[in-house]
Amino acid sequence: MLKDLFVKKKKYAAIPSEHAKQDVPEGIMTKCSNCKKIMYSKELIKNLKVCMNCDHHHPMTAYERISSLLDEDTFIEYDKDMISKNPLDFPDYVSKLEKDRQKTKLNEAVVTGEGEISGIRLVIAVMDSSFRMGSMGSVVGEKITRAIEKAKELKVPFLIFTASGGARMQEGVLSLMQMAKTSSALKLFSDQKGLIISVMTHPTTGGVSASFASLGDYNFAEPRALIGFAGRRIIEQTIREELPDDFQTSEFLLKHGQLDSVIHRHEMKDTLGNILDLHQVGGEFDDR
Repeated sequence: MLKDLFVKKKKYAAIPSEHAKQDVPEGIMTKCSNCKKIMYSKELIKNLKVCMNCDHHHPMTAYERISSLLDEDTFIEYDKDMISKNPLDFPDYVSKLEKDRQKTKLNEAVVTGEGEISGIRLVIAVMDSSFRMGSMGSVVGEKITRAIEKAKELKVPFLIFTASGGARMQEGVLSLMQMAKTSSALKLFSDQKGLIISVMTHPTTGGVSASFASLGDYNFAEPRALIGFAGRRIIEQTIREELPDDFQTSEFLLKHGQLDSVIHRHEMKDTLGNILDLHQVGGEFDDR
């Protein structure tokens, strides 16, 4: 009939059915935790996980960071199969570790190995906050210490990216011991004129910030990273004063002389390459 030729259009879009929602692949979109803008996950990853709207630096996995920094096909991983035990018989610790292994495809909260940046060989350690919040347990300390010792053996620079909530409470004093162990390894490396570059990312706190993260010849950080030892509320309650809004950010630390520079992620590889090149003499590592 004639009336069927004229169909009144709906003013409002229909709400997608549950079946339609399921057709959208999970993880295809990402909402920025800072500005709340929604963007395609692939575009965000392509931009090194830096928000295209507000420049917020989203967390990177250890392998994503290694891929963004090292020359292609130069990375050789160390101690990949090293895993944590449960020396204190802490309840549910083993099952939580296993859950994190399945979720992150990592065996621990740090990835170590060797590779090249701009053709210059180095040893690298990258912490990953997605595994137990990057907490420092016995294996994390051992892997970092072995990486430092390998850099000393090879006479190449040591580069570390930190991201951690601090010492791992499930391992008690064994975790705290890693502060001294890693710091001692760095001191021995430094005594042999080894070059140490530390880059602190969000967050770097607790025992990690108080040990190897702050012992570089160069101490850098990504923009707006949280860096500190105790929490903000604890400090305010202790000193009975209100702290500045930017307290414990990389910019605050830079302003007060605790960092050498705050480096944007897009500039990180070139900056590190320039520094490594400065410490080369005749194509060999300068150990003067």
